[in-house]
Amino acid sequence: MKILISVAAQRMCVFDDAGMLLRDYSISTGKAGVGEQFGSFRTPRGRHIIRAKIGSGQPLNTVFVRRRPTGEVWSADLDAAHPGRDWILTRILWLSGCEPGFNRLGRVDTMRRFIYIHGSPDRCEMGKPGSHGCIRMCNADMVDLFDLVPVYTPVEITED
Repeated sequence: MKILISVAAQRMCVFDDAGMLLRDYSISTGKAGVGEQFGSFRTPRGRHIIRAKIGSGQPLNTVFVRRRPTGEVWSADLDAAHPGRDWILTRILWLSGCEPGFNRLGRVDTMRRFIYIHGSPDRCEMGKPGSHGCIRMCNADMVDLFDLVPVYTPVEITED
């Protein structure tokens, strides 16, 4: 299996080992564009793998902080009580870069930057950049992807 993320198209495609398209999702990448530097709030490019899957069995809209469920479930009221909060919901696929000096190690390390594929509030618009560098998905799509792919699945993030 392989995941291909197109920043330009704001799409994620999942392919099986024979290259057949299994899924095609609308996503949202970094509002600040692409880039690998720590603190840039940009989506890192290049070859990655899913290093960890977090949140199996949690309900839709489960709120995560530092990769742990807080016990909260996102709602419009909770959202209004915490304006500006970058919500990480439902499930997390934690990415690790595979290209030393580009997206792995030092000031460009995707995993140390805490770059995830994760669920997002219903109000987040898919199909246009809007995240702080992560790849956002609708919650139902996030559960579908989480259940489909294993740890160490390759993930390629491209600008085109």
